[in-house]
Amino acid sequence: MKKTCNNSDLKISYSTEGKGTPILLIHGYLETSNIWYDFSKELSKDFTVISVDLPGYGESELYEEPFTMCKYAESVKSVLENESIEKAFIVGHSMGGYVALAFAENYPEKLNALCLFHSNPFSDSDEKKIMRDKSIIDVEAGKKEQIIKNHVPNIFNPENVKKFSKEIEDNLLDAMKISEAGIIASLKTMRDRNNRQNILKNLKVPYLHVHGKKDIFISDEVVNKIDFPSIYEFVTLENSGHAGFVEEKENSIKTFKDFVKKYLS
Repeated sequence: MKKTCNNSDLKISYSTEGKGTPILLIHGYLETSNIWYDFSKELSKDFTVISVDLPGYGESELYEEPFTMCKYAESVKSVLENESIEKAFIVGHSMGGYVALAFAENYPEKLNALCLFHSNPFSDSDEKKIMRDKSIIDVEAGKKEQIIKNHVPNIFNPENVKKFSKEIEDNLLDAMKISEAGIIASLKTMRDRNNRQNILKNLKVPYLHVHGKKDIFISDEVVNKIDFPSIYEFVTLENSGHAGFVEEKENSIKTFKDFVKKYLS
């Protein structure tokens, strides 16, 4: 069910389905809540699943600068409050993982578990910041379509691109609807985000980390640098790139069900 709530007088769009332990899904860069559609539909057979459109994405309105992960996290909190949910299992994909960690830092009392799905707790390297700035310039120069067409297929393992051609096309169509302002805001937000390794390391709730073996955005080397909290599960999806909840949906669903059963039931 599609719903909206207010955050600082701006509309935040989200959807809810199912009953049970609440799991809130946060999409990544150049995605909307629609990226979770098949995954959340299956997950909602056992849990309450909430999928959020971050500010400037999907049907959610964009706030004014400065753009920060904390402001994104605040919009997530507004959704939980609108649903009268005291605590939730927060799941962030890629950029959504950065938002999830900002949420964990600012609202730990509203967290009963955390998952980074193809994400990491580190800030951007100097090289990555330069790439973000170049992307901002390109979007401002009218190259949004080119950026989207270059990015979206690359979140998949190359061996899976043909198999998931429909999903890729759907993602491309959704991404094209994101405004230039929304894309630029998220690029600035990612570029300027804090390193939240200590937030993750000192996490007091159960943690799930999902990594794609064929992920071109997050290497094994990056993952090996992460200091995990005392209670955690680590899962590698052997045939996935950066979209394991699509590429290996059944394995991902089982992972989440087993995790919730073990730690939250």
